[in-house]
Amino acid sequence: MNDPRLLIATIWPMVGILAVVGLCRKNEKRRFQLAIGVMAVEMALLAWLLIEVMQGASFQYELAGFCGLGLALKLDGFRALYGSIAAFMWLMTTIFTQEYLHHYENKSRYLFFTLVTCGATVGVFLSADLFTTFIYFEIMSFTSYVMVIHEQTQKALKAGETYLAVAVLGGMVMLMGLFILYWQLGTLAMDELYAAAEALQDPRWLMISGILILFGFGAKAGLFPLHIWLPKAHPVAPAPASALLSGILTKAGVFGMLVISTEMFRENLSWGALLLFLGVITMLLGAVLAVFSNNLKRTLACSSMSQIGFVTVGLAMVIFLGHHNAWLFVERSCTW
Repeated sequence: MNDPRLLIATIWPMVGILAVVGLCRKNEKRRFQLAIGVMAVEMALLAWLLIEVMQGASFQYELAGFCGLGLALKLDGFRALYGSIAAFMWLMTTIFTQEYLHHYENKSRYLFFTLVTCGATVGVFLSADLFTTFIYFEIMSFTSYVMVIHEQTQKALKAGETYLAVAVLGGMVMLMGLFILYWQLGTLAMDELYAAAEALQDPRWLMISGILILFGFGAKAGLFPLHIWLPKAHPVAPAPASALLSGILTKAGVFGMLVISTEMFRENLSWGALLLFLGVITMLLGAVLAVFSNNLKRTLACSSMSQIGFVTVGLAMVIFLGHHNAWLFVERSCTW
């Protein structure tokens, strides 16, 4: 069923915080209260949708003509859970932000950009095709940059430069991969990728496009070798922003990795080996960096990086198992 609530879930935090900042410029306490109210409505909406999904319902929404290919949103159990967790974390951090930013300037700017980032992140999790994912993903990358540099110290601005450079580079490379993928398969709809990839005669371009798209999602997830922004951004960002960077924004990258791995490269041994290689390096490197860190927030950032490595290794195992235990077969076939 074409349900506009999916679109509302992605734009409500953006519209809501715009109204809050416009109406409460001089009343700081009221501004924070209304911002918390905006996130409470967002949490209630996604919880409502999650309950309906758990009862067997499924929803979709298409906005035809947007940027040529249109926007496509979908809600199933996986997406509803991801979106609800994101809304819950944003609600909790918004409540905490009021006290944490008490002595800081530019509170309205921080509130505005963090709630716009929330709407974009929910849009990533509800997207039904990779073009929609890309649109929301880029909005999320640019608005979260303001969260990183909020304190405007020299270290914060330097870390923000690194974060923005990685985000822009990752987005451009991902867009190139999407162009190649659409040229090869004729679709970017997630539900159609597997059948289209199976029918492809020459899989070489599919692998090239997959690596390019992985580059973009891996940049946000903090996957090696694109992890360089993570240990720099966490220590300089405000604690609420740091929690969101670690808990949700990196998981937006993981969401994209899950989509392309399970839909485009299901049962692909080469793809599984690539994920295993990158996952093991990310896992070990994050742990080593955490051991030698003397800053608690940097330690947590490195720990997050290591956990992304664990998730990537787990995703590689899914690919191997989907290949009918191909890794075990290769191991037994080797001559020692």
